[in-house]
Amino acid sequence: MKSENRESTSLNKFISDTGRCSRRQADEIIRAGRVRINDVVARPGNRVEPGDKVTIDGKAIEAADKSGYVYIALNKPVGIECTTDQRVEGNIIDFLGYPERIFPIGRLDKPSEGLLLLTNHGDIVNKILRARNAHEKEYIVSVNKPITSAFLKKMATGVPILDTLTLPCFIEKIDKYKFRMILTQGLNRQIRRMCKKLGYEVTGLKRVRIMNIRLGRLKTGKWRYLNKRELSELKEMLRHSDK
Repeated sequence: MKSENRESTSLNKFISDTGRCSRRQADEIIRAGRVRINDVVARPGNRVEPGDKVTIDGKAIEAADKSGYVYIALNKPVGIECTTDQRVEGNIIDFLGYPERIFPIGRLDKPSEGLLLLTNHGDIVNKILRARNAHEKEYIVSVNKPITSAFLKKMATGVPILDTLTLPCFIEKIDKYKFRMILTQGLNRQIRRMCKKLGYEVTGLKRVRIMNIRLGRLKTGKWRYLNKRELSELKEMLRHSDK
């Protein structure tokens, strides 16, 4: 560990900036001996310099992006509205309480949960959402009655809703009442409308992936910053996408 310089960051701030926890919680993790800097057990008051390797419980963590853009992954709970209108009760901005102006990339309707990306980078929003760019979004869906092969086939090949036929998509049965679905389309309440058209009601809907960003073990209501690897992969995937 090196001496303090102008580019160094306090260790508790470095950890907190990744979205894992507050500075106070970071101090507790440090005091518990769970943090290492360059394979040396860290102590409260340590600082992190560019190039230092920081691990928690043996797993490397990366510094938050400093470009001025913010990229957040949230596990949205049921009941939160994906609107920036703070006059709406339960809006996403008040729920998140982030100190800077950010906005959601797309929507998850109020009864749905799971991965929601938020940012202040408008170009990325447009590239991810534009339908002709055909970027994947993955969902786990539960329904109110047993899933049949006929249901799976119709969902996969296209269902007439909103005056159009949905695009072919990937779908697989997980168990009697649950399936996995990957869409490259983003029609309003698409999965719920497709299911209803075929005589099913959705009882649970969770988004688990947007392109290369996965929900993973992020707990309901919690958020984190995208890491450098995720951002690099995401930007490469978006390189030839239209705004």
